[in-house]
Amino acid sequence: MTNPPPSARACIPFVSVENMVRLTAAIGLPRVLTELAAYIEADFLRWESFEKTPRLASHSPEGVIELMPTSDHVNYAFKYVNGHPSNLKRSLQTVVAFGVFSDVRTGYPLLMAEMTLLTAMRTAATSALVARRLAPAKSRVLALIGNGAQSEFQTIAMQTICGIEEVRLYDIDPSATRKAARNLAGTGLKIISCATAEDAILGAQIITTCTADKQNATILTDNMIGAGVHINAIGGDCPGKTELHSDILKRSDVFVEFPPQARIEGEIQQMPADFPVTEFWEVLAGRKPGRKSESQITLFDSVGFAIEDFSALRYLRDKLEGTDFLQYLDILADPDDTRDLYGMWTRIAAATAERAVR
Repeated sequence: MTNPPPSARACIPFVSVENMVRLTAAIGLPRVLTELAAYIEADFLRWESFEKTPRLASHSPEGVIELMPTSDHVNYAFKYVNGHPSNLKRSLQTVVAFGVFSDVRTGYPLLMAEMTLLTAMRTAATSALVARRLAPAKSRVLALIGNGAQSEFQTIAMQTICGIEEVRLYDIDPSATRKAARNLAGTGLKIISCATAEDAILGAQIITTCTADKQNATILTDNMIGAGVHINAIGGDCPGKTELHSDILKRSDVFVEFPPQARIEGEIQQMPADFPVTEFWEVLAGRKPGRKSESQITLFDSVGFAIEDFSALRYLRDKLEGTDFLQYLDILADPDDTRDLYGMWTRIAAATAERAVR
């Protein structure tokens, strides 16, 4: 990472939307997704070293605003993120986010970054990491139900990490499906636009649901799901928002990130408090089995967890080393005498007034 000028020692590296695009385009999106998956896997394998808590959520009739913190006692990270499905009517993103990565020893932020794009990438990387471990061997067909902002990232991650060759697209809004098909046209995938969810899942070994509506929806019903598939349910991410009929869960082996959060926000909020689930990190660590048979239905009830954001920010900080894909923000007061904050204020105020006179 390039060093700030000495006079700006308290300035914090910041990655804007433009620089996030520049950095990830320079690396290449498939490589970014693969490397992000590796960082997430590495941090999941040291799961027990992290502080963990369900995200802090402020709900309103229109949506939710959340803080997602975690720490490995060396670094601390948090993400600010919202979920407002009604924003589509305002021509606004339904999800926006930014994040901070800090030094536990000093409490000083080491990095700030946009995380709307970065979250889409880390979510896609997590989905593909899970599918690589839980989906049937040699899965080649992905059904993607919900073709909004994350759909292309999800597809490219599945292609890159899992070897998907065909994607079957469906959204209740045909224009979203047309958008996704257009954006994926140059990927080398076979792209099929479908008129119904039932049509989309035909022949698919991996089914991903990624819808935005904040409601207890039934995107998939029990009679639609045959044996031997893997489902990534990533759209349910707050209380009162689900995508799957509860009978599907009863027939599936369900894997989650962090049970205390998933039971509040995930598909399993529909189920009794003692409904059995497996934490995915335990599969990676070899403590619990993943897919056990060809006929098994595996279901990843993903709501997104703070350790994934920690991994993404850690990856970003490593990739910034020696590049110019960042700028510096003057957001930390740093007086010459740490006890003389007022003196710093006085000097800056005087200098500002003098410039105004000139």
